Amino acid sequence: MSENLRNLRENPHDHRKLGRELGLFDTDPLMGAGLPYWLPDGAVVRHTIEEYIRSVESRAGYQHVYSPVLGKRELYEISGHWSHYSDDMFPPMDLGAEQVVMRPSLCPHHALIYRSRAHSYRELPLRMAEIGGMYRSELSGVLGGLTRVRAITLNDAHIFCTLEQVADEASAALALIQDAYEALGIEAARFRLSLPGPGGKYIDKPEMWERATRMLREVLDASGLDYVEAEGEAAFYGPKIDVQIADPAGREATLSTVQIDFHQPEQFGLEYIGADGGKHRPVMVHRSIVGSLERVVAHLIEQHGGAFPAWLAPVQVAVLPIGEDEVEAARAFHELCVGLGLRAEVVYPERGTLGARIREVRLAPYQAVIGGREAAAGAVALRLRDGRKVEPMEVAEAGKRIAERVAARGKELWGE
Repeated sequence: MSENLRNLRENPHDHRKLGRELGLFDTDPLMGAGLPYWLPDGAVVRHTIEEYIRSVESRAGYQHVYSPVLGKRELYEISGHWSHYSDDMFPPMDLGAEQVVMRPSLCPHHALIYRSRAHSYRELPLRMAEIGGMYRSELSGVLGGLTRVRAITLNDAHIFCTLEQVADEASAALALIQDAYEALGIEAARFRLSLPGPGGKYIDKPEMWERATRMLREVLDASGLDYVEAEGEAAFYGPKIDVQIADPAGREATLSTVQIDFHQPEQFGLEYIGADGGKHRPVMVHRSIVGSLERVVAHLIEQHGGAFPAWLAPVQVAVLPIGEDEVEAARAFHELCVGLGLRAEVVYPERGTLGARIREVRLAPYQAVIGGREAAAGAVALRLRDGRKVEPMEVAEAGKRIAERVAARGKELWGE
C-alpha cells in the first residue's frame, strides 16, 4: 500500500482530498509540484486568518513591513543560510554580474530593515512582522497538498530587544500563540525545546547556544507548560520552542515557533544606542504565531472536517428561499447580512429541493430558510450546522445575532 493511500485510509479528512472536494485549493502540473493555488473559498479562509493575525499583532505592538522575496547571494552568505542551509534553497540565478536567490526565510531581510535606521534603547523592543513568501527546494517525494510545499507564506516576526527584554518578549510570543490556537480551534500536541545535535549543521558558538538555550528553558518553565527536549531539531543559528500539532493518525508537525538568536545581530552588525550613549548589540527573537498559512489551513481542514469555526467559514450564512415567491425576501436578507460584514450566499430553488439544498450547504454555520410565512412576516427560520433549529425571528435581529456570534470567534454557534 502506498504511503498516500495509507494516509487517506487513516485520516478520512485528509486535507489533500477534502480540500479539493470543497473547492479550497488545487494544483496543476504546469505550475509544478509543491505549488498549489488557492480557489475562492480557500482564499477566503486564508485571508480571514491573515486579517486576524495582523489585528492581533497590531494590538500587541508589532509594526508590519513588506520585503522582497529575492536577495543577493551575498545576503545569505552573511546570514549563514548559504553555508548551513543551501541544500534546501533554490539555486542562484545569474542577473548580470550578480547572483540572486529566492529567499528561504525572512529574517535576513528584517535584519537589513532594522539596520537601515539608527535606533535608541527607548524604541526597544522593536517588533517587526510580515506575512511573506519564502521558498524551499523540497524534493518531489516529500511534497503533499498544503503541508509540504515549495512556495510558503509565513506568518513571521522578529523582535529586536535588549538582553533584559528577551524573556518577556519570548513569553509574550508564546502567549500569542496560545490565544490564536484557542480562536482557531487548534490543540497543541506538545511543546518542544529544540536543541542542536551533532554534526556541522549548526553555528559553532557554544557560549551563544548555552545562553539562548538557558533563556528558552526558563521561559518554558515559567509558563507552566509541559515540554520535551529534542536534539537535532534546532535552527542552524539557535535553539527554539516548537509548538507541535498532530493529524488524526498521530503524525506530528511543527506549526509555531519562538527562537532566540544572538548570531544574526552579530553577522549584520545590528546596533542600538543605550542609555549610556554607547553602542550595544540587540538580541533577535524570531516568532511565528501560526506558522505557514499553507500548513495551518491544511490542519484546520483536517481538524474540522471542513466545518470551520463560524468566523472562518467561506460561507457563513446560506439563505434558502423555499420557492420563487420567496427569492426577493431571500435577496433582501442576503444584502442585510453582507452589510453586517457576513459572508452570505443565496441558494436558489433551481439548485434542487429544499432538502437537497440544505445538504449541499451543510457546512455553512447558519442556514436561513425563508418560506411564505417568513417572507410575509419579514422573518427567517434559522437552522444551525449542528442540527439545531431556531424559532423564526425578525430578519434584522437574526442578522445581528449571527454577526455577534461570528465577531466573538467563539465555538458556540448560538447563545441564549
